[in-house]
Amino acid sequence: MSIIIKTIVLLTLSNIFMTFAWYSHLRNMSSQKWYVAALASWGIALFEYLIQVPANRIGSVSLSLPQLKILQEVITLSVFVPFVFFYMHQPLKLNYLWAGLCLMGAVYFIFKG
Repeated sequence: MSIIIKTIVLLTLSNIFMTFAWYSHLRNMSSQKWYVAALASWGIALFEYLIQVPANRIGSVSLSLPQLKILQEVITLSVFVPFVFFYMHQPLKLNYLWAGLCLMGAVYFIFKG
């Protein structure tokens, strides 16, 4: 498997954990004290970091830091939109499309020779 594919797979898994750590408590723990939700989120975030750190180290072998960051942002939005729609039951908005197009422009410019 190529370095970029490994990086994308690991960053995607990392982002799934990150998104749940950051936002799932809004749905699942809204009646809990904030610090209980924070501790649960930290527990989830530990798994995110255990995947994210190796992903960035692997990716840095063939990608520049700006390329790695833009790749991370595209993956974040790609994970976040389905999370918002399917898990949080919020409506899709046309703004997500525009944001995605802006990120595609960022990808183009950051990876352009």
